[in-house]
Amino acid sequence: MSVSKITLPTIQLGVHDGPVRLEDLIDRAALVELCESFRSLFGIAVRVFSSEGTVLADLSSQHEVCAFVGTSARGRAACGRTVGAVKVIEPKGDAMVVHPCFTGNAYRVAPIDYDGRRIGRIVLGPFLPAETDWVPSALSEVDPALDAEHARRLLAKVPRAKGDTITRLVRHLRASLDLILFSGHKTLLTSQMHLASVRESYRQLEDKGAALQEAFDKLKALDRLKSNFLATVSHELRTPLTSVIGYSEMLADGIAGPITPQQADFVATISEKSQQLLTLIQSLLDLSKLESGTLTFRSERVRVGEVIDDVLKTMIPAARKRRVELISECEPDLPEVAGDAERLRQVLTNLCDNALKFTPDGGAITLRSRVLPAAVTEDDDDDGGFALLAPVRARIEVRVIDTGLGIAASEREKVFDAFYQVDSSSTRQYEGAGLGLSIVKRIVDAHGGNIRIESNTPRGTAFVLELPAAHA
Repeated sequence: MSVSKITLPTIQLGVHDGPVRLEDLIDRAALVELCESFRSLFGIAVRVFSSEGTVLADLSSQHEVCAFVGTSARGRAACGRTVGAVKVIEPKGDAMVVHPCFTGNAYRVAPIDYDGRRIGRIVLGPFLPAETDWVPSALSEVDPALDAEHARRLLAKVPRAKGDTITRLVRHLRASLDLILFSGHKTLLTSQMHLASVRESYRQLEDKGAALQEAFDKLKALDRLKSNFLATVSHELRTPLTSVIGYSEMLADGIAGPITPQQADFVATISEKSQQLLTLIQSLLDLSKLESGTLTFRSERVRVGEVIDDVLKTMIPAARKRRVELISECEPDLPEVAGDAERLRQVLTNLCDNALKFTPDGGAITLRSRVLPAAVTEDDDDDGGFALLAPVRARIEVRVIDTGLGIAASEREKVFDAFYQVDSSSTRQYEGAGLGLSIVKRIVDAHGGNIRIESNTPRGTAFVLELPAAHA
């Protein structure tokens, strides 16, 4: 028997991980609705099974004749055998299979094929063939005690259908089912292709992540080598350089004999440049220790005002040479901070050196300190709710303000990176390796503080340093 087919576009099923299944393609709700409309129109029960025998739709109800036969133990057993036999029928090719029932009813089993594959079966019935108007002898053979006349009256209530009518109904049902299958197949393919795309994207991300991790590990290894190299080279350079400085000082003092004024100038230049190189080497050593976490900090109570006074005294000679005015605006009785006095002095000295370098002759550098309004810090929250009863910690603000060139807003975060310089050209006017501010940032972070850059209206830069006050 030929069954109408819907011409489907050429779609490869290779996207699926396995053979296509009816339950993967069909929408259960749409299938049940289709079978329900079929039964309501023709009164014939419909069941749909997958190729594995799973019931996907069951629109059936027990006829009165079946209930009557079920009152007999032999009848119930015979009904069970009939239903079991119908469930396992596997039609060959496109042909439908008719399976009679001992009550005179019949079942029609039709295959569901899609894209050349068997994916399920349709079972119609039981229905009464149109030519049947008697009770078959098989009913009496199952149980002679059953009332044949009563069975005949009940059998007349079963929906009747001619064979060609059933064939047309099955053809219509399969055509409607093909539409649902095509829609489901398209949805399934779209979903599978999307999942395949997601899996491929995820695989690519994993590959990129692995490559990035490998590159990151290599960079970390190179960074460790760089830090070790800097520490080793700096240490090896510092020892002979100290000797150069010592011998140049002895020559300047005339220990090796009198020297001419021109020789004295040469020795002074050697000493000055050696001191600059020693400062650079010390900065490299400090940076390598900060990066490796081996730089030690002493914990003590430090008076910020005293540190500022020491720094200003140190800066006075260099400032006088440049005719730069040093101004101190410090609040009296500032709270102490907990930290390393020598490292904090290094921070302020670096900031003042940086300000002096970029301030033109005749300019001014101001060190201004004050107590900021108290605020609860993260450390104070360790005791949970008791932090509300604990005294809050104040913060000390120190500003190093110059009247120099200023720093553009886009450069203010970058200047704290190691070796970064705003003017990195070979013809830059100002010397330096770009390490001072990086060391300052790391030391401040180690003290639990923070540092930022603000503009100094109308000209110059203000480095704003904040440090937490020591616990009372």
